[in-house]
Amino acid sequence: MSGVYRGRLAPSPTGYLHLGHARTFQTAQTRAEAAGGTLILRNDDLDGARCSGEFTAAALEDLRWLGLRWQEGPDIGGPFAPYTQSERMPLYIGAFESLRGSGHLYPCTCSRQDVLRALSAPHAGEEEPFYPGTCRPPQLLVSTRERAGVNWRFRVRHEEAVEFCDKNLGPQRADAGRDFGDFLAWRKDDLPSYQLACAVDDALMGITEVVRGADLITSTFRQLLLFRALGRTPPAFFHCELMTDENGTRLAKRNDALSLRTLRAGGWTPAELRSAMHSAGVREKSLR
Repeated sequence: MSGVYRGRLAPSPTGYLHLGHARTFQTAQTRAEAAGGTLILRNDDLDGARCSGEFTAAALEDLRWLGLRWQEGPDIGGPFAPYTQSERMPLYIGAFESLRGSGHLYPCTCSRQDVLRALSAPHAGEEEPFYPGTCRPPQLLVSTRERAGVNWRFRVRHEEAVEFCDKNLGPQRADAGRDFGDFLAWRKDDLPSYQLACAVDDALMGITEVVRGADLITSTFRQLLLFRALGRTPPAFFHCELMTDENGTRLAKRNDALSLRTLRAGGWTPAELRSAMHSAGVREKSLR
């Protein structure tokens, strides 16, 4: 697959998509088309408490209406099916066992609150708290504890520099153990964290470039460590500037006034919304 561009759209069906999602996904399609490559749609639905079939169907419908097209996905199939994360559990379990067998993971019984944040893609202000290392063993150990019923953390090398050159924002660097700590890879309710599921899927689906929001740069550092530990080549990354409202606040799914579904119902055309997506700050009043 060397030299063949493969990009992806990875909506999480926890609400209706808004203009910020649309701009990022439009950028992903534009970059895939410019490279003569393939665009994959993946349904990131592991957060069962918040995901719904209604939001999955709405995302597909809204993205098609906006003019986005993909060549592989849950609705059309493809060589790397299934494209719905809840149907890919055996692959995540295999990655977990590989990481545990190489001593990269250890069981952790600390604080539930950070675990609640670890399943969906984090956003600005919602990052996984820095872990103080309470359950961290003094040296690499291969635990034989049961996978379910306990949280599992990925052990980072303290003071290791993790670097990559972003295709949009330029050189990026973080110091493991200082900028982020040991992070959750598997939850005690027997589900992979966002970080692990995302890295596994991007690796196994042959993704060569990930286009996503700048609020996920810290996740990229973590996922680069997972790629290395799994013996996989990481994709390139293109982090888009975040889209904000007129007050400079990042758009979120709870802001229904700027959801694609609401704007469609208000009579906006795809062309008008594509133009609005590139405004410096979206004014809700002007979109009503």
